[in-house]
Amino acid sequence: MMAKLTKVTRHGQITLPSDIRKELHIVEGDLIEVSLVDQHVVLVPKKLIDANQAWFWTEAWQEGEREAEEDLRAGRTKRFDSMESLIADMDAGLED
Repeated sequence: MMAKLTKVTRHGQITLPSDIRKELHIVEGDLIEVSLVDQHVVLVPKKLIDANQAWFWTEAWQEGEREAEEDLRAGRTKRFDSMESLIADMDAGLED
C-alpha cells in the first residue's frame, strides 16, 4: 500500500484514509495506540475485550486454540453418533 498524506487539524486531529481503515477494520469509536519510535509516529489499532472474555486471550488458552486448529487440519478428530459412543471411546482410551 502506498504512503498517504493526511492533514493535522487545529485540534491535532488527523483523518485516516478510508482504504487504510477498511484494510485494518477500523471503525468509528475504535481505539488507536499512538507511540513515537525513532521519530516516526506509529499507530496500532486496539480492541477492548470484556473482562469476562479475557481468559480466551491468555497465552495458555490461545496455545490450546492453535493446537486444536492443527489437530483439525491434520484430521486428528473423531465424530460420535451419540454421547454413549463418545463415553465408550473415552473408557476404551483409559484401558490402554
